[in-house]
This record gives sequence, C-alpha cells and structure tokens, in this order.
Amino acid sequence: MLLNSHTYYSFRYGAMSPDELLQSAVDLGHDRIAVTDINSTSASLQVLRLASKYNIHVVVGIDFRKGVEQQFIALAVTNTGFQKINELLTAVLHGQIEMPSEAPHWDDSEVVVIYPLRNAPRRALRSNEYIGIAPHEMFRSTWRKSDWEESRFVALATATFRHKRDFNAHRLLRAVDQNTLLSKLASKQVAEASDIISDVTFLKDAYANRPAWLIRSSNILERCNVYFGFGEEQQSQNQTSYTGSSVKDYALLVKLCKDGLEYRYPKAGKDVEERLKKELDIIREKGFVSYFLINWDIVHHARRKGYFYVGRGSGANSVVAYLLRITDVDPMELDLYFERFINLYRVNPPDFDIDFSWKDRDDMTDYIFKRFPNTSLLATYNTFQFKAVVRELGKVFGLPKHEIDHLSQGHFSRGRTDDQVVRAVLKYSQYIQGFPSHLSIHAGGILITEKPVQAYSATFMPPKGFPTTQFDMVVAEDVGIYKFDILSQRGLSKIQDTLAVIRKNQPERASEVDIHDIPRFKEDESVKDLLRNGKAIGCFYVESPAMRMLLKKLKVDNYLALVAASSIIRPGVAKSGMMREYILRYRYPERRKDANPILLQIMPETFGVMVYQEDVIRVAHHYAGLSLGEADVLRRGMSGKYRSREEFQKVKEQFFINCKSKGYPESESAEVWRQIESFAGYAFAKGHSASYAVESYQSLFLKAHFPLEYMVSVINNFGGFYRTEFYVHEARMAGAEICPPCINDGDYHTTIKGKRIYLGFMHLHSLEDKTALKILKERDRAGAFLDFDDFIDRVPIGIEQVSILIRINAFRFTGKSKRALLWEAHFKLEKKPPVEETPSMFRPESKNYTLPALHQSKLEEVYDQIELLGFPLSNPFHLLKEDPDTLTLASDLPSNDGRNVRIYGYLVTRKDTKTVNGKRMHFGTFLDRTGHVFDTVHFPPVVAKYPFRGRGVYILEGKVVEEFGFYSLEVESCVKADLIPDPRFSEEDEWENKLEKRAV
Repeated sequence: MLLNSHTYYSFRYGAMSPDELLQSAVDLGHDRIAVTDINSTSASLQVLRLASKYNIHVVVGIDFRKGVEQQFIALAVTNTGFQKINELLTAVLHGQIEMPSEAPHWDDSEVVVIYPLRNAPRRALRSNEYIGIAPHEMFRSTWRKSDWEESRFVALATATFRHKRDFNAHRLLRAVDQNTLLSKLASKQVAEASDIISDVTFLKDAYANRPAWLIRSSNILERCNVYFGFGEEQQSQNQTSYTGSSVKDYALLVKLCKDGLEYRYPKAGKDVEERLKKELDIIREKGFVSYFLINWDIVHHARRKGYFYVGRGSGANSVVAYLLRITDVDPMELDLYFERFINLYRVNPPDFDIDFSWKDRDDMTDYIFKRFPNTSLLATYNTFQFKAVVRELGKVFGLPKHEIDHLSQGHFSRGRTDDQVVRAVLKYSQYIQGFPSHLSIHAGGILITEKPVQAYSATFMPPKGFPTTQFDMVVAEDVGIYKFDILSQRGLSKIQDTLAVIRKNQPERASEVDIHDIPRFKEDESVKDLLRNGKAIGCFYVESPAMRMLLKKLKVDNYLALVAASSIIRPGVAKSGMMREYILRYRYPERRKDANPILLQIMPETFGVMVYQEDVIRVAHHYAGLSLGEADVLRRGMSGKYRSREEFQKVKEQFFINCKSKGYPESESAEVWRQIESFAGYAFAKGHSASYAVESYQSLFLKAHFPLEYMVSVINNFGGFYRTEFYVHEARMAGAEICPPCINDGDYHTTIKGKRIYLGFMHLHSLEDKTALKILKERDRAGAFLDFDDFIDRVPIGIEQVSILIRINAFRFTGKSKRALLWEAHFKLEKKPPVEETPSMFRPESKNYTLPALHQSKLEEVYDQIELLGFPLSNPFHLLKEDPDTLTLASDLPSNDGRNVRIYGYLVTRKDTKTVNGKRMHFGTFLDRTGHVFDTVHFPPVVAKYPFRGRGVYILEGKVVEEFGFYSLEVESCVKADLIPDPRFSEEDEWENKLEKRAV
C-alpha cells in the first residue's frame, strides 16, 4: 500500500538505505512497496535484488519533481514501462526537455501515473492516471469538491523517514543541499513531517472512510511486475553478438586466433594448440565470444590510429587475449592459472583493463560510443565522509570556521562536546556518514548492452559529455552487465612521447628502439642494473620509495621476480606479513622448508606464499576442497565490494567446514584464511602484474639508454610519484644541463637539444597559457626574436606577463641583465593593456634609454626561480645559512650500519601512515648534497616532537639500520635548516659571496 517511498538515493533528501527501507516495511506489516526515489533510479535494481531476501513484492518507479515540488509519480508495470519512465527522466537530466508537470500518454499496461492532489491536472484522467491523497489530506475538503471520478483516487502514503532522527537528518541534508543555515531553511524545501513510513493498521484507520482507495493502491502494486534475473537466475545483459550472429561471431574469433598464432607463436607446439582449444570451447559455452570480439575491436581501432595501449586484468591469463593482441602477456611463458581467467562456474567474463595515454583515451571513448549503439559510462556514488560531513553540518549550524576546522580534525575538548550544537554536529555526522551525496563517473567503466541503457537506468550527462548510468559497478554486475575498462595512464604517454623525442633529438638512434621487443629488454644488463639497485625514478610502477626498497631487498633482476614484486607490494599482502615472508623465502632457500607443505605444493613458484589473486582460487580449491564455483565467489569477495554478501559468508563457512573435515588444525586453517582475507581489494591477478611488469621494462629500457629524452617526457606528462622538481634533478644527475624557459629556444612543453633541457612555459606559475601560445605562434610565423624591442613590437603583452618572463631570464639571449630589461619594459609598455596588432612590414622605431649598470645577484635569481617555478635550478644546499657541520652522505650509510649519524637531506617526499595502535608515523625520502637518495623512518615519538615543516633541507640524526641489504635512517631528530634570507625582501647582501663560493 506504500506507493511512494524514498531511500537515501533521493540524494540529500532520503535517510534510509534500501535495506533499511525494506526491513522497515516488512516490520510494519507490508508485503508490497513501491520504491520511487526523487529523479533517481540508483536504488531500483538494488531493491529488486533484495526483494526475495525480505520476502516483499517490490515495485520500481520515479518520483518526478521540479526541485522538491512533486509533479507526479510513475510506477513501472512492466520492463517496457520501466524503460519508458527512464527515457523521460533521461531527457530531463540531459537537458533536452524541461521537467514536465504532466506525464506523457503512456500505455496503461506499462506505466501507472499518480498525481499529488495539489498538482492534479484539471482534465479528465487517462485510464492509467490516478490522484493520490495523503493520510493528512483525508480531512481536507478539496478532493471532496472535485469533478474527478471516485475510481481515480488512491491512498498515497509517502515513506521518507522511520523516526525523528531520520527526519532531523533529512532537514540537515536539505540545508546542506541548499547551502544555507538550518535556521534559514525554507519550509518548502523540507518534506512533510508526516512522511514517516506507516504501519498497515495506521493506514487502515486513516482511510477508514475510503477503504476502496487502499485496495486500489494495493491492486496497483500487485499488477506492477518488473523482472531482472539475479543470482542463479542472472543472464548476461551485455551486447550478445558482435556480427549479428553467434555462429559468425565464433567463426570470426577462431579466424582471429589463427591469424594471431603466426604473430605470437610462429612455431606453436601442441601445448599452445590444446590450451587454445580449451579456452575457445569454454568462451563459447559461457557466451563470452562477443565480449572478446568487442575488446578486440577496441584495440584494433587503437592500433589503426597509432595509439599506444596496454591490456591487463585477469584476461591477461588468456591465450585468446594474447592472440587477439588485447594483451602483451604470454600466459604460456608465465604459466598463468587458467581457472583465474575463466572456468565453467564463472558467471562474469574476465576483466580487461585497457590503458591508453591520457591524450588518447577520450578519442577512444568517443569511438566506442559511436561504434556500439547501446553504450554508457558507469557511475559511482560519492558518499559523505565523516570529516566532510562535520564541516558541512558545522556550517549548517552556523559554527565559526576555526571551530569547524578543529572539529573536522578530531579535536574535541570536553567543554565543547558539552555544547548542544557541537554534540548535534558530531552525532549527525556519524549518522549521515556513508550516505550517498551525489553521482560521479567511474574511473574507466563503459557499459555496452544488448538493450538500450534506459532498460536498466535513467542516465545523466556529466561534463565529459557521455551518457552515464545512475548505478555503480556492483549493481551493474548484479544484473549481468559487465563493464569494459577504458583507462588513461600517464606512463604510456611517457613511453610514447619519449619515442617522439628520440626521433627529434637523436634521429640516428631512433632505429635502435623497438618498444615491443620485450624479450630484449628482459635480458638488457643496463635494465637489470637499474632494477636491482632501485634506480627506477620516473619508471612506471617501480619508482615509489616502497617499490625501490622492495627491488633492492629482493635484488630483482628478472621478469618473474618483477611480476611477483608488482603484486606483493600491494597493501593487503604487505600488511599481512606475507611480503616479508616472501622476501625471506626468496633470499634464503633454507627458509622454504618452513612453508606449509600443501601450500608449497600448490604454489611452488612463490614458495608457498599467496602473492596473486589466483592463489586464492588455488588454495580454496586444492587446500580447502571448495568447488571452482565456490572459489570464484571467494575470489569476487576478495574485491571487498561483495564481502558482506550472504553468498560470500556461506563460502567462508564452507571453507572452515571443509578444512575441519580434512583434519587440518584449527589454528592452521585460521592462518590460511587470514592470509586469504588480506587480499581484499588489493592483490593483483598474475596476468595483471605481468602487464605492469611489461610496461615497467619498456620504461626502464628507455631510461637506461635514453635517460634525458625519457626524463623530458616524464616532466611533460606531470606523471609520477614525485614532484616535477625531482624529475628535473634526475635529468641533471643523468648529465643534462637544465635551462630556464627561453623565448627563442624554449616551447610550451619542456624540450631538449643535445644535452641541454629547456623547461617549458607551462611550468611558470601565473604565466597565462594564451601568452605562451601567442609567443610561439609569432615565432613560428616570423622566426626567432632579434632583441627585446623586436619581441615587444611583435607580441601584444602586458607588463605583468612580460615581467614573469624577464624574471625567469627568458630573454637572456639579449645579453641584458634582468633589472635592465624590467626597467625597459616599464618604460616602453607604460602599464598599457596589450593590444592585438596586425603584422607590419616595417619595424617601428623604438625609444632607447640610457640606464646605469644594474647588478642582478645570483641569490635573487635563485629566489625568482623558486617563486616562478616552485623550485631552484641550482643545488638547494647552496642556500643554507650555515655550512653543513657534517660530511656524511647517502653512500656512507652502509659503512655506518648500526651507528648513529648526522646527515643533511633535502626533502623529496614523505609518506604518512599509522601504526597498528593508530599513531602517526612517516617514511621520508631525501637527497644528500651530492644529489643521491636516502630513505628515513620517523616513528610516532619523533613525529610528535619533530614534525615536518614543508620543503627544504633538514638536519637529520638517527641510527642506520639495514634489512635485506636496504639501508635507511631511523630518525631520532629532524630539524629544518635555516636558509639565506630572500634578498628581494631584505637589505642584507652579505650572503652573495657565500652562495658564489658554494656554487663553485
């Protein structure tokens, strides 16, 4: 009898989760309910899936509203009706039409429409249209005096809250949505206080004078029956055929695989042929043929366009994917576990994550939308996080900013928590935490469905300009829609751009590089040296401090070890202690005898340690005796998003039942399960790690043999773990001469000429893009600038913008000092706004001024660089106010193992983390004064006493410690060193000689 119910997917309005709404309805005696969120279908598929769990008949629909003013409610009678109401909402959300005040003329066998009394049309109603009267309206006379037939009235009870707390949360959400104080929230922005979910008895009493209306409402709900298969009844909703015929699809797949054999396996043996036949048979049996062909179509188009890409995910375990060139990982070489990729019990197709350059991804997305008729992006739900809610509610209650800052950072004093307003902020922040706030876009998920997307959801149009569903990937997979992941990655742009830079800077060597010659890269001694010594700054996935540390501890110098390292670095494996155990067994073979013999037999390559996602399936199947179907449920549960599902819990119970029946000690089974659980949401499939390793090798090869060109590409792509400054430093350490931007030799991006690297205009803070583009356009048109007057005559530019260029020394080709040029600029531009001029055949005569000799100190230049670029182009240690009182360098740490040392370090980066007790600690990365890297550990007492104070040089004292050949400093004190004062804001000039001496 509930025709209008809201979950918290009525964003910033509703206060109940789908589970809470259905549970409340059942508790109050209802056996049927309509879930009609406001301009949203985010909950529709969820509540249909949950209906059987709560043994309640669920009807789905939409509460169409203009703002918060209800226009009408549309209930889907059939799946076709659901699609039609989704199409209407889509048109509104896409901005194609205004929100209508009346429903379209839908067929009464497909959609039921209910108007609120205050918005009922003053006309004869159609057979599928009704007027809803709320319980509190039964005492009004308006409906009694109407001309509508009695048969057009229905009982319209709205369910938005369960109790007063929900109502309070609703009011707060409305205030947040309207960005207003709670005290100033307009009453029309808030739901009726009576919109509490009512029990059956209350409704019978409320409509005692009109029992037929309740019966009519119940009958409407009864005849509405939208069906989607879930669980065992699920059917694939993806595009079922690529060619239009399943027979032709399979024939095409077989042909493509045979063509691929010549390229991938010129001398294919029987093992390859048997594996291929096995895969093709299961792919056809599971109905995944079109899924593979669509992925092939995408990468085939990318190759035609010359786009660089990497295919990864569990699909990389597939020979078929390797033959179709979706991935570059040879599953035969790596002995990738077939059942991780696919098995007869697997419901969903394997994952293919296809990475493109960030420059190419949008074009590929556009191609997919044009190529396949029923395509949409996948949404995600942005949820309210506790700190953010505290801030929002603090504003709603009118707290001052400083107090909101304290509360959001968790600083509660006893006196303030006694305050009624502060208590309310904290109480409702905890209550609202986790509510969905609004829809966003999944990082790369694209849906390609057999039916129009509106058969499942309305879509909205985000700024990207592609229709996007109103549900996320979990809901999509529940209903049988499996996404295609089209992702962007700056690592690929670095590789692609490096090849272009090499062709320009060293054309004679360009032929040396076949970027797809992975076997060559694996055996390259220079690459091996970078790997085993952790010298991988700028290289994809292996440059972070944690990864450098792991590479050095493992002394990685081969492909398989790098594949393993790519997975064990993930948080779940690392935190469970399995990473340390893997290192021990890798480095000390005698340690392997301590491994569980069954696990060692299952995973000999990783010494009995679970490293990859497929190890979960192996252990579950071979150790615990779970079926492959049960093991696959466990594998999906490891992603974290299914962890609370009943099916996952059942498999967990079965795991322990089986282990007990096999006679395993309870402690042993519990430990194995603990290791399995650590994989949640983190561990990679082996094929996924292998794909990462391939890209790492490509990056490492380019860095080993073309370090300057590679670092230029890294700088231009702003991609990596570190700041631009550190990559500039890395280029300098590789032999480059680093030059500031230059009017004649520079460009918008960073460029290289020989060994001279010119930083691009894009790195200059406050320099407008349009200014840089004007300069480059004019230089292309009429050649290099002759002098400063020639520049001013040819480029319309204001004094503020030209001052930036002068201060960074971009006019050094003129031979004039920066101060002289600044005087000239002020004299000649006279603060006039720049005027666009047409090119002139004759150069106008310029005013010339005689200026006294103007001195520009080296120190001023360095501080100009820091202000305009964000970092100096000289050694930052030269700026120290006092000379270092120690000569200790990073290279001295091994010889001081176990001793306390004092060392100066320029902060590169730090990682904040927490101990098991929840206390803050840091891992730091520093440069010594010669430019070499060393790493530090800051335990909680040190963090509390010596917090970091931003970028700069720090004086560090502590104990040198070694683990598996990796040396670091356990910091005991960390004090930021004073720098020479900025001479631009100081009258002191005594530091110039000191700076000059240090530079020499």
